[in-house]
Amino acid sequence: MATSIATPGSLTARSRRGALGLLAWLCGIMFFLPVAWMVLTSLHSEPDAATNPPSIGASLTLQGYRQFFGASTGVSPWPPLINSFSASLMSTLLVLVLSIPAAYALSIKPVRKWSDAMFFFLSTKMLPAVAGLLPVYLIAKNTGLLDNIGLLVILYTSMNLPIAVWMMRSFLSEVPVEILEAASIDGAGLPTVLTRIVAPVVAPGIAATSLICFIFSWNELLFARVLTGVVAGTAPVFLTGFVTSQGLFLAKVCAAAVCISLPVLIAGFAAQDKLVQGLSLGAVK
Repeated sequence: MATSIATPGSLTARSRRGALGLLAWLCGIMFFLPVAWMVLTSLHSEPDAATNPPSIGASLTLQGYRQFFGASTGVSPWPPLINSFSASLMSTLLVLVLSIPAAYALSIKPVRKWSDAMFFFLSTKMLPAVAGLLPVYLIAKNTGLLDNIGLLVILYTSMNLPIAVWMMRSFLSEVPVEILEAASIDGAGLPTVLTRIVAPVVAPGIAATSLICFIFSWNELLFARVLTGVVAGTAPVFLTGFVTSQGLFLAKVCAAAVCISLPVLIAGFAAQDKLVQGLSLGAVK
């Protein structure tokens, strides 16, 4: 009967895989611990949340969530949440409508000096957002767009468009040229090619781009804090309202942070397979 003897090379490879697996678990736990701690703190009362060191085994309560939904203050979080969802969704749709044809022109049907165009898109992200805050504020004030959702949609679209063009170009570069040539021979126009041929092939890339743009729009605070007020205030702006002159109430702030983070977490979990496929598209030849 033949017996297999483990060679030093196989043991070394197995040890290396085990060490990498352990390192991945440790990194995952390190990223997850702050979120778990935030959720646990949101379920504590304010005295238990403010203890130093924090009281892990304290009794749990939903008082922070009741305060977030206005049980004691009467302030509803639904208008800011709806504003954030509307601005994020509309800006993401606009980004896709603009970035897919642009990426198509820069990858499948490359225009002249396409690398210069790509650098221009990238250069728009080199300016710090705070540097453009004052000009944007003055323009919004003179045009009567302060405290307006439409202004946030325009800003979020312009902020996310360069990222979307770069991402979609990398995804569209993986589309087989033979499919597009066959479609052109059959007489398909550009709208047909984009909607019926290109879009299904790069669906994971579109999902990844959409999710990233939605998250960036949902989490944006600087412009929303300065350019909005009572009518168009977003969820992050509403969250900053929990830090008052009376102090920082940890349980209430953590409960608000959990509730505001849920939409993007749910979207991420719902599209996680497409997100992984999209972000890894073209990684393996």
